[in-house]
Amino acid sequence: MKYLRYISLAFAGMLGLSSCSDFLDVESPSQQDPDFVFSNTNDATQVLNGAYALFGEDPFTSRMSCVWMQNTDVEAYGPSAGRPNTAHRSDIWALQASEDASFADIYKAWNNNLLAVDRANQVIEGANASALAEDSEMKQIKGEAVCLKATRYLMLCNFWGDVPYFDVTAKFGEELDKPRTDKFIIYSKMLQELVDVENSMKFSDVNTGGIERMNRDYALGLIAKIALFRAGYAKTVDGQMKRADEYLDVTSNEELAVTYTDLSGNTVTARTYKDYYQMAKNYAQKLVNMKPRQLRADYASIFMDENEYRVVNNDEILYEVAFTESRGGDVGWCIGVTNTNSKKGNGTTTNQVGFTPTYYMSFSENDVRRDVTCAWWSHDNDTIAMASNVNSLNVGKWDRALATKELGAESSKGTGINWPLMRYSDVLLMLAEAENELNGPTALAKEMLTKVRARAFANSPEYSKDVTEYVENVSTDQAKFFNAIVDERAWEFGGECLRRFDLIRWNLYGQKLNECVKAMHDWGIASTSDFWDVMEDGTISMKPEAENIIAQNPDVQKYMNWADVVYYKIENSGTANEKAAIKRLNPKYRITEEEALENGYKLNKKWGSNLVSNVTTFEYNGVIYTKCEKTTNNAEGTAKYVLSGGNAEPKTTTVEVAVTELPGITRIRTYRESEAVMRMFRGYTGGGTGQGTGAVPYLLPIGTTTLTSSSVLNNDGYGFSSTYTGDDVPVVFGTISNPEYK
Repeated sequence: MKYLRYISLAFAGMLGLSSCSDFLDVESPSQQDPDFVFSNTNDATQVLNGAYALFGEDPFTSRMSCVWMQNTDVEAYGPSAGRPNTAHRSDIWALQASEDASFADIYKAWNNNLLAVDRANQVIEGANASALAEDSEMKQIKGEAVCLKATRYLMLCNFWGDVPYFDVTAKFGEELDKPRTDKFIIYSKMLQELVDVENSMKFSDVNTGGIERMNRDYALGLIAKIALFRAGYAKTVDGQMKRADEYLDVTSNEELAVTYTDLSGNTVTARTYKDYYQMAKNYAQKLVNMKPRQLRADYASIFMDENEYRVVNNDEILYEVAFTESRGGDVGWCIGVTNTNSKKGNGTTTNQVGFTPTYYMSFSENDVRRDVTCAWWSHDNDTIAMASNVNSLNVGKWDRALATKELGAESSKGTGINWPLMRYSDVLLMLAEAENELNGPTALAKEMLTKVRARAFANSPEYSKDVTEYVENVSTDQAKFFNAIVDERAWEFGGECLRRFDLIRWNLYGQKLNECVKAMHDWGIASTSDFWDVMEDGTISMKPEAENIIAQNPDVQKYMNWADVVYYKIENSGTANEKAAIKRLNPKYRITEEEALENGYKLNKKWGSNLVSNVTTFEYNGVIYTKCEKTTNNAEGTAKYVLSGGNAEPKTTTVEVAVTELPGITRIRTYRESEAVMRMFRGYTGGGTGQGTGAVPYLLPIGTTTLTSSSVLNNDGYGFSSTYTGDDVPVVFGTISNPEYK
């Protein structure tokens, strides 16, 4: 009999762990049996806190919350060249984790999730057996445990696919070596548990702990969210993206069914994917009906509350993970605005989450969310600075420099800034999505989308165009409205790291990665100064030698007015530490250097032009060289060319001609994607970055330590490759040859 290491056999409430929020800083109850512990709600809460406490561990605070939630058309962070010497988070960023079973962080995250599940099961069983089982507070405790368990299984299934399912507490002497259970069965089981407890839970405005504990608001939203995952796609053991209906017996397998009461009071059983869209609609609408609220008028204030440690119940955020400075919370450390060399007690970041440049460009000009979400700025020596790499913009929603608690000049992790897991706007967009899937873009679907956009464009000088006309235009058919929901979720939740899981359930992951990289390629080509002449009237004329490149990449024409470089200045000589001190003349569109100088802007950062690189080689007598050095002897009127480099044979060739003659050397300039773009999604390839085919390799392997303890678990299937696809192979856009090189 094997006992897997990923389950703790100790009773959770007896562990005395440090907790992850102020109200979780508790001493453990004495070493007693569950009957004693669950005879009162105080000790039962201490046990529940053991499940919450695992949110304060590294596997969640940075890894599963944000750093591993990238690789999308929104959040992305480019790894360095080549493969790290050992398994590394960079492999996950680049969608190359297939051979990272030895990566300790993956093993720890697996353990962390399943340990949290076990602790939640302990609470559920203890509450069920308690003499206080019908007490309202004990029901709330049980409901929170069910929500915690469901949240953890949602992460497990999206990171690992099919995983072992534990519906009871691990007990000493029990066989724990369980095989994988299909993720759609797990979603169904968790939905049934949530349905059975949500109506006994308290809303955040009356629950102890408010939105820092799981509550009925969150439970209703979580049911809607998991129902959408149950209706959507996921990777199967054959490495394909499928819905449950495509390969499972959803009509007669009761493990795939969920029974609930709909808004009309009817008992309904969900089985097919359409049924689960109906379930998602039902529970999203239930929350909207029972707890209607307006979206926060000021979008930025949602996140400023977290920077300033304010908790507001019955408002925008339904549930946020609560952290303390001493017990976790990497918001503002690995995600947020960069802060270095602070002397005022704000500490240092090590940013590992960024945005693709095309994400910034996708926003409408009047969308207030863009400049809240995408940070061009950073802090250095307590002054404002332009972000060092504008092609991987910071997440602007969180900024440790704005923290109202002094974190300490030497501080890094443990900022105490809370992390939002669900907002009310998420529920509105889920309702719009489910309604559209069932009935098309009805008045209800349009109303929900309008609510979200109305806040984003409240101050737009073109409000009617940005909101009313936009919603009407995307509501002409179901597919168009769905695409609008896909876009709106990107704009609304950028940096909150929901995109990865959304793309999975929509089965749009590969499509969106390819579109993202294609746009970066075309924008980069359009920004390459070698291809264009800027005329006196400001118009752009294509050089004849670039015609073949444009012919191969015709979409480049769409990006001709996008900025190649960004001109900016910092007011007050950079002494101010507010982002308003940075003035950008052209964050989105191309201008000439003369225009920048006329307006007092002297600094610039590469923008679109950073997305393309070029390599120059030299051909002579059919041989390619990488270097060509020219020296001129004016006295003799001769020019000497020394060719060398590369794999050329002969290794060095000298060509000497009169200065008035051509040397017979052809200069070849090859244009290709930049190093950063090449590495961004290199694990999803099919002839070059951005040209991937098939299912995206998004799953993590089960860790080696876990596998060696198991006789039934393995990493077979699920699209894992037997070899590491780590080569950096750039996409070549074309070449320009100059046979008259001189």
